[in-house]
Amino acid sequence: MGEQSIFIIDRHNTYRQLSGLFFPHHENPVHPLRNTLVDGELVIDVDPRTKREQMRFLAFDCLVIDDQPVMQRPLDKRYGRLSEWFYKPYAKMIRDHPHMAESQPFSITVKEISLSYHVEKVFNVDIPALQHGNDGLIYTCVSTPYIPGTDTNILKWKPPSENSIDFKLVLRFPPSRFNPHEPDWHAKPLFLLHVWCGDSKYEQYDDMYVDDDEWEELKRSGEQIDDRVIEVHWDPVISRWRMMRFRDDKPNGNHRSVVENIIQSIADGVEKEALLERCNTIRAAWKARHGQPQTSLGQPPPLYQSAAMRPPPLPSAKGGPQSSFPSHSAEYRYGPLAQSPWSRVSGPAVIAGMKR
Repeated sequence: MGEQSIFIIDRHNTYRQLSGLFFPHHENPVHPLRNTLVDGELVIDVDPRTKREQMRFLAFDCLVIDDQPVMQRPLDKRYGRLSEWFYKPYAKMIRDHPHMAESQPFSITVKEISLSYHVEKVFNVDIPALQHGNDGLIYTCVSTPYIPGTDTNILKWKPPSENSIDFKLVLRFPPSRFNPHEPDWHAKPLFLLHVWCGDSKYEQYDDMYVDDDEWEELKRSGEQIDDRVIEVHWDPVISRWRMMRFRDDKPNGNHRSVVENIIQSIADGVEKEALLERCNTIRAAWKARHGQPQTSLGQPPPLYQSAAMRPPPLPSAKGGPQSSFPSHSAEYRYGPLAQSPWSRVSGPAVIAGMKR
C-alpha cells in the first residue's frame, strides 16, 4: 500500500501539507485514493445552540479523481465522481472508524447542489440551515467543462445592496490649523478608495463614507487601517460606499476591469423577489432543454428594481456618465442612477487640495 500525501492550496497557490487525513480508494478501501484534485472552500461553522466552532471543508467540484482527469467532463459527471469516488468511501470510513475523525484538522463533506428552479427552497430552507456566512448564490452551467480562473459561464448572484468590491484604502488628513504644511492627525480624514490596475499600480477611484461613530471605533481598535485592502458595498440610501471588512487575505483589491463589471451588476441588479417570480419560467426552460413535458405557465411580471437602488454609473468613453436606461421595448426597467458626489465621473477635480 503506497503512501498518501495531502495538501490544501489557497488562492495564492500556497501549498500546506496536512496530517491526520486519509482518503480510501473507492474500489478497495484498504488502498489509498490516488492522485486527486478537488475544488472547495474551508469554512467555520458555528453551532447556533452551543456556539461551538467547527472547521469544515466543503467540496463542490473536482479536476482529477484517482489519476483520471475530469475537467473536460460536464458538471453532473464531475460532481458524480466527486460524490462516489472521493466522498462516499471517506464518509464510510469515518462511520466505521469514528476514532479516525479525532486526528483530522477539519471535517469534510460535499456541498449540496440544487437545480436552478429550486431557488425558493434554497432561500427558505437551505440558507437558514447554514451554520456559516452566506455569500449569495452561484449558478453553474451543467454542460460546460471546468474552467480554471474566471469562468464566464458561472453567474454569481447577490442582492444588489450586498454586491461588494475590494479596494485599497488610503487615508488623507486635512492640513493642520496651526501649520498648513502639516496634516492634522487628530482630524477625521478622507477615506479614499484606490483601484488596482495590475502589477503594483493603483489609481484613485472614489471615496468611502465613514460616520463619526465608525471613525471612533476604528481609532479605538489601534489597528493600522491605511494602505489595506478593504471590502465595501454601495449604500443606495446615501449613494456612497460603506465599509464591510478588511481583506488581509488578499494581496490586492479587485482589478479595475472586475470593479467595472461589479458596478454594472449593481446597476443591473436582480432582487430576491425577482428570482422567486421567475422560478416557473426557469423550470419550464429546464424541462424544455431536457425534453420533459411541462405545464402551461403564465407570464411572470417583469423584473423590477426599486428606485432607491441607485448604484454609481460607469464612466463612458467620453468621461461622462454612461446611460443605463433600456429601450422602451426592453423587459427590464430600472430607476435613475444617482452619482456619488465624489465619483470620478461627476465629482470636483480637487478634494482638500488633492487632484482627482
